[in-house]
Amino acid sequence: MPHSTQQTHHQIICTLCGESINLNQQSLIPPAIQGVHGWVCRSCIERAHHILNQQRQATLQKRIQLHPPKAIKAYLDQYVIGQEDAKRVLAVSVYNHYKRLLNQMHQSTQHTEAPPQIEKSNVLLVGPTGVGKTYLVRTLAQFLNVPIVIVDATSFTQAGYVGEDVESILSRLLQAANWDIPWAECGIVYIDEIDKIARKERDNPSITRDVSGEGVQQALLKLLEGSTVLVPPYGGRKHPEQPMIPINTQHILFIAGGAFEGIEQLVRARYRQTHLGFTPDQATLPSQNLLTNPYAYVTHDDLRHFGFIPELLGRFPIIVGLSPLNRTMLRQILTKPKNALLKQYITLLEMDGIQVHISEGAINELVDWAEALGLGARALRTLLDTVFLDLMYELPGSQTQRITIDRRFVHRRLTQRFGEKETLQRAA
Repeated sequence: MPHSTQQTHHQIICTLCGESINLNQQSLIPPAIQGVHGWVCRSCIERAHHILNQQRQATLQKRIQLHPPKAIKAYLDQYVIGQEDAKRVLAVSVYNHYKRLLNQMHQSTQHTEAPPQIEKSNVLLVGPTGVGKTYLVRTLAQFLNVPIVIVDATSFTQAGYVGEDVESILSRLLQAANWDIPWAECGIVYIDEIDKIARKERDNPSITRDVSGEGVQQALLKLLEGSTVLVPPYGGRKHPEQPMIPINTQHILFIAGGAFEGIEQLVRARYRQTHLGFTPDQATLPSQNLLTNPYAYVTHDDLRHFGFIPELLGRFPIIVGLSPLNRTMLRQILTKPKNALLKQYITLLEMDGIQVHISEGAINELVDWAEALGLGARALRTLLDTVFLDLMYELPGSQTQRITIDRRFVHRRLTQRFGEKETLQRAA
């Protein structure tokens, strides 16, 4: 039986613990809260809050599956060709992020001495178009049992302009977590096309975003640094009368990626200036890889010259350069992964009872055209759509049960669509 409330002129009794409560206590925090059946003192409220917090963290610990870096990379290897450095960095970053999060939860529930505070390490992916930046994160999302959202930075604008506020990123993450706020606060956000918000005075002003892009960068700082952000529950613009949801971004891992077109010129110029002289130190000169993959040498200083403010760069301590796709990698993308592009088109025709054989010459021809287009893996899908379009239109419902695609057929279809291959190579 709970204690009955016995109220005097200045003193009441807590309904739960029976302790007397002095309502005249001078404090910024009320000494008690009045409920339907009586008063509850501040100590009981704090104990109840602590119990609920322990239960919430225990639930989160069970939902988060901690995979070692080698297991994460092994999964990525099944779907992503090449980009070994990027896969290793992402695997280690994700593992350390959730190891740090689970350790903090464990320390808080065990009441042990807190270890040194470990800051999260957001990751920035830099590489040319079509090398697999977004695909890496999409594949990672399939493996991890945490909320992941992929957003496009080109839609974000400075507050007051036409477009989306950056807080809508967290609205989408909240939706991905099925409106479970603690679960959303353990998620991952990938910001694609982040290079499009760089300060570029040479660009023409647009009515759909702030002129320089710096306003969007400033708005992103609060999300990246780890603070409590008020988020509109269904996205869109903020309004004073709209109810807001507080989300703590301290345990949200941010990954950003962009093509950063032209940054390779900044990298090469930096090395030319560094090694200017009559007798440069050969040990400090970059390897031949600088000519084929300058993105591997991108630094924070290069990104600052590209148009990013130092405060934003400081929130991305890890920079990973993805290498352009060579001929061998393009061929493997066509045939090797579990969901290889050729396998997808062959499976579509097999659903109609049609067996497809593609010759080695046809595969080599596709790789030749992909190199000529210069769009990376995106070129392969464009080429396959062109080659298979007429087949997928004519064959379903026909008597054909088996077809062979050779080099001559591929060359004829692609020449009709894009013109001569040599013309594309000269343009590239």
